[in-house]
Amino acid sequence: MLGAKRHWPPGPLLSPRLPLALTLLALRAGWAQEGTEPVLLEGECLVVCEPGRAAAGGAGGAALGEAPPGRVAFAAVRSHHHEPSGEIGNGTSGAIYFDQVLVNEGGGFDRASGSFVAPVRGVYSFRFHVVKVYNRQTVQVSLMLNTWPVISAFANDPDVTREAATSSVLLPLDPGDRVSLRLRRGNLLGGWKYSSFSGFLIFPL
Repeated sequence: MLGAKRHWPPGPLLSPRLPLALTLLALRAGWAQEGTEPVLLEGECLVVCEPGRAAAGGAGGAALGEAPPGRVAFAAVRSHHHEPSGEIGNGTSGAIYFDQVLVNEGGGFDRASGSFVAPVRGVYSFRFHVVKVYNRQTVQVSLMLNTWPVISAFANDPDVTREAATSSVLLPLDPGDRVSLRLRRGNLLGGWKYSSFSGFLIFPL
């Protein structure tokens, strides 16, 4: 009828969910431009999954409170000058031992043999600092990969009471590869307190 009063908007369109629906439509348009899609649960909750991100606890990720996979690091030092009973030949030849282990994440360092055994395949960083004390001889220390000497460092100044052979290197390792320090020349009969050997996994392969 021409004289009837009309209400605007019509009654069926009046809904408390209308603002929420408009908001969700606007958000959906914005996420579509970013290359992601929201997931609507019960019309009230949004869960957005970012492309390329692994789920917690799944492949490529770690669950909350857990250590990331492949975390490996060690650090060992020499806390006294001379070897205790049971360490034979350490001051004259062979492997160089470290009696105090500061870090051994992943359990790769073996204090008894003074060597690190790679638990996973990857690229590792190693550094050593071997001190000779009251020793006028030239000392050569080599970092060994299994039985192969990779690098060497020398301490050969006869006029100082303390000098260190120091070097570092990056190495690709397979599981079971063994890295150690070996005295290739001279001796450490004056002691090697404050010497150190450390390494860590940079990234797995």
